[in-house]
Formats: sequence, structure tokens, C-alpha cells
Amino acid sequence: MWPWGHAALGYLCYTFGIRAQGKTPAGLPVIALAIGTQFPDLVDKPLGWTLGVLPGGRSLAHSLLTLAVVALVVGYVARRYHRSDVGVAFLVGYLIHVLSDGLYSAIEGAYGNLTYLLWPVFPMPEPEIAQTFWAHFAQASLDSYMALELGLVSLSVVGWWVDGRPGLGVLRSTGERWLSRVANAGEQ
Repeated sequence: MWPWGHAALGYLCYTFGIRAQGKTPAGLPVIALAIGTQFPDLVDKPLGWTLGVLPGGRSLAHSLLTLAVVALVVGYVARRYHRSDVGVAFLVGYLIHVLSDGLYSAIEGAYGNLTYLLWPVFPMPEPEIAQTFWAHFAQASLDSYMALELGLVSLSVVGWWVDGRPGLGVLRSTGERWLSRVANAGEQ
């Protein structure tokens, strides 16, 4: 799944879950969710494709074993700072990413491609064709999977808008504070 597909599916699952509790998504948890939906690729792609220290772009951070360890750490930190909502949102995004990366293989019955879910207990699937970011993006084509992901993006943008665009205010105020600090530092 492409980055935008992960973000869209993560948001849709999260907002449905939050709304089922009679709430609406809040800003900081939505930002944590967005980071969580990209986290496995932010770890594995550079370490696997660029630095070559992992066996591929879907290994360490895509393993459910790593997710369990990260969940313990995130859970501890979130409870310590009384922000379990932020921790849960990050972990929902992370889990959705890991599982959705296996979605197409599961649909196609290519179950051998799902061994990354328990790496390093199980060996990695066959090496990926694309071993660089550019090669990976060059493989993009408007097929039925891409159409599905673009549909998910459309739905998630509508849902995010209906939810009041959570996260936008946090980003705006953070950006304004940062720019103010930069401007003040330049005056000194």
C-alpha cells in the first residue's frame, strides 16, 4: 500500500472507532495517528533500501513482534504523560499500516508474502523488486489497487472535513510558535 493509502485507511478506521464511542477525533491524536500510519516505512525503507542494514523495506518495523515492543513503550510513555488517547491513536495507525501492507497478498492468496509479519522468526519474503525510493515510486500505476487507495483517500478527506479537520489547528499553532521563535532569534 502506498503512503496515502495507509494514511487514509488509518484515518477511516480511527474515526469510525472514535465515533462508535460517541466522540469525534481530536487534533493531537490525529497527528499521532498520521505518524503511526507511516512509522513502519519511515524505519524500514531507509534502513533496508538506503543503508542496507535490514533485509528489506518490510522487515523490522513491519513485524508484529516489533509492534508489540513498541506498543509497550508507547503505552508506558502515553500513560506517564496522561495522553493515552495519543498513544492509542499512534498504535492504531501503526497496526493498520502493518496489516494493510499484507492486504493485497492476502487477497491474491500469496500467503508466503506475509512472513514479514513475524520476522525474524520467519524468513523474509522474496526480495522486493524496488530497492530504492525512486524505483518504488516508478512502479506506481493506475491499477485497481491504486484506484481503491485513491477512493480511500477521497473518503478519508471527506471524513476528516466532516470531523472538523482535526490536527490542522495543532499544526497551525505549532508552526506559528516555531516561526515566532525563529523571528525572535533573528532579532537578537
